[in-house]
Amino acid sequence: MDIRQITPRYSVSPQINPEDFAAIKAAGFTKVICNRPDVENPPSHQADAMAAAAEAAGMPFEVLELTHQTMTPDNVVKQFEMVDAAEGPVLAYCASGTRCTVIWALSQAGKASADEILGTAAQAGYMLEQLGPHLEG
Repeated sequence: MDIRQITPRYSVSPQINPEDFAAIKAAGFTKVICNRPDVENPPSHQADAMAAAAEAAGMPFEVLELTHQTMTPDNVVKQFEMVDAAEGPVLAYCASGTRCTVIWALSQAGKASADEILGTAAQAGYMLEQLGPHLEG
């Protein structure tokens, strides 16, 4: 696993494996959010299989499939309603962690400067400079 903390409450990761949930729970995460559409994964890593593995490990699991087309204001709100409803730190994953970071960055528009948002993403290894114009409040 390659978990990268964005904030104390929100971390991101590239694709995780079904057997990773016990370690994710042991690391202190209280919920996992899948941002990866099923069409990108083999059946062993699609949302239903991952949800079953999460349940077996006692981890809450939610799905919000994200693509460039579905990175909408409504989905930004949905993602962070899921985060806010968690009892503690949340891990969101997609193919590389980039989509999970982009949706976080968009959620911060108007709350922090574009430079602060992009700097936080860069510290986690995600270079999102192309988002700059979309982040100014």
